[in-house]
Parts: sequence; C-alpha cells; structure tokens
Amino acid sequence: MMLSMYSWLALFWGILLDVFLGDPQGWYHPVMAIGWLIGRLERCLRSVFPKTKAGEWWAGFCMTVLTAGISTLLPAGLLFLCYRIHPLAGILLEAVMCGTLLAGRSLRTESMKVVTALEQEGLAAGRKAVSMIVGRDTDKLDEAGVIRAAVETVAENTSDGVIAPLLFMACFGGVGGFFYKSVNTMDSMVGYKNDAYRYFGTAAAKLDDFVNFIPSRLSAVMMIIVSRSCNMDSKNAWRIFRRDRRNHASPNSAQTESVMAGALRIRLAGDAWYFGRKYQKPFIGDDIRPVQREDIARSCRLMSAASFLTAALALAVKGAIIVWWNLIVKKI
Repeated sequence: MMLSMYSWLALFWGILLDVFLGDPQGWYHPVMAIGWLIGRLERCLRSVFPKTKAGEWWAGFCMTVLTAGISTLLPAGLLFLCYRIHPLAGILLEAVMCGTLLAGRSLRTESMKVVTALEQEGLAAGRKAVSMIVGRDTDKLDEAGVIRAAVETVAENTSDGVIAPLLFMACFGGVGGFFYKSVNTMDSMVGYKNDAYRYFGTAAAKLDDFVNFIPSRLSAVMMIIVSRSCNMDSKNAWRIFRRDRRNHASPNSAQTESVMAGALRIRLAGDAWYFGRKYQKPFIGDDIRPVQREDIARSCRLMSAASFLTAALALAVKGAIIVWWNLIVKKI
C-alpha cells in the first residue's frame, strides 16, 4: 500500500507543478501524442472498414478502444519500470504526468490572451485568440460573442481540463489521468455530429459522456460552493444550475456553464457556427447584465477557486484512506 502513498505525493507535487509552472512553451505535451495516435488510427481504420454507417461505427469503436488502451497501458508500463528502479524515480515521473495533465494554469493564460487581444488590437485579434481555445467558428462573433465563447470554454474546462482529470488521478494515479485525457481528446477530435463523424465518433462521444457524468456535476457543485467567496451571486448560480443544466446536447457541458452563467449573472450559449454551419442551441442563464471583458477574469477566478477546493478535498480524502488502511486494516 506504500505505492498509494507514493501516488499521493506524486499528485500533490503534480498539482503544484500546474499551479506554478503550467505547460511551458515549447514542451511536447502528451495530449499531442494522443492526438497523433487518434489521427493515425482513424486513417488506418477508415481504410479497413466499409464506407457504411455500420462500418464507420465499428471503425470508431475500434479506434476508441485502441486509443484508450494504448494511452493507459504505456504510461502504466513506464511507471511500473520507474517504481521498480527506485520509488523516487516513480514519484518524479508520476508528478510530471499529473502536472502535465492538469490544465488550470494554461487555461487561465490562454483565456486571458483574449482580453489582451481585445484591449490592444481589437475585435479581429480577439476572434483569433479565442479561436485557439474553442471549437466553433469565430469569424462572425462580435465582441460580446468573443467574451461569451471564452467564458464558456473556461466553464466547461473547469471540469474537463482540471477537476475531472484531478478526480481520475486521485482515484487511479497518473495512469487514470492518461485514460481520462485519451477519452477527452477523442471527443474533442471526433465527437462531432457532422457528416464526417456522425457515426465514426459515436463511441468516443458516448464514452466521454459516461466518464464525465460525475465529474461535471461535482465540478458544478464546487463552483456553487465557492462562488460567494469569489464575490459572485451564489443564489443565482444555484437557480440557473437547477433550471438550465440540461440546456445542451451533451448531458455534461451545461452543468458547469449554467453555474458560471448564474454566478456572473449573464447569458451564455445560444446559436453557434461549426464548420460553416449554424447550429441552434438554447440559451443558458438570464441576460441580467451585458457581458464585459472582466467576465473572462472572473470566470478564471471561479475556476481556480473550485479547482483549489476540489484538490484540497481529494488530497485529504486520499490521504485519510491511506492512513486508515495502513494503521487499521493491515493490522486486522
């Protein structure tokens, strides 16, 4: 059970790595390797399976299984070897894994670039900056639309980029984090309901819905809890969460977006353009006040506070379980 203590230390140092270092420019991120794997498997499997609905579904299913399996087994093998060499080597590698797989600092950095672009270079630069962190078309957005897009991605990635991988790593170590990131990356690359991925991306999208079901809702609860300490409207956050948390095609995305909209007292979502096609979407939140550039910084503050609370609770619970096991269960 000492390995669990090593894993606790690795998670602790990984959290600190993300807080103080983030993802340095020029470093090769493991998600890039997962994305490369997805692309290669897609090309290979599409050429093998027939060009039918069923064939595309099975090709996507095989891609999902292979990507998740390879992305989990390779880190597991590396960690096993490092821990066999020396516990410190294992802790260091797992800490780097954990720190790399958390996106809190990079999310704040990239979203605040949108504010800087709007303030210093205008709308065109703001559209370009926000296009780096969202999947929608941005060329038709006005300034309010650019701000809303940035706030929405901060809200969604509070779960997808920080709290969900944190929970998987708390439960299953760095290997669990890699499994989660593989699923999340597959969904972001092939989980679209367009002509190219309607059937091929079904398995990946469904798996992403499944693994994010609990984390997205826990993230929303954490955001509500800390919203008052961030000088935001906690009562409205709870009200909009209860009312609008299902206002999205995904069963998970509106969970945190509804809290963010309520806490900031603004309206998010609505119709959006993807790959040149307009998609009708319901609104989330009430248009109590107009959006402001400062809302991006406010959304980052809420994300950071919710992430800090979740990290503290995760470390405390994991540590308590390890102590309980070693002091009580092993003596029985």
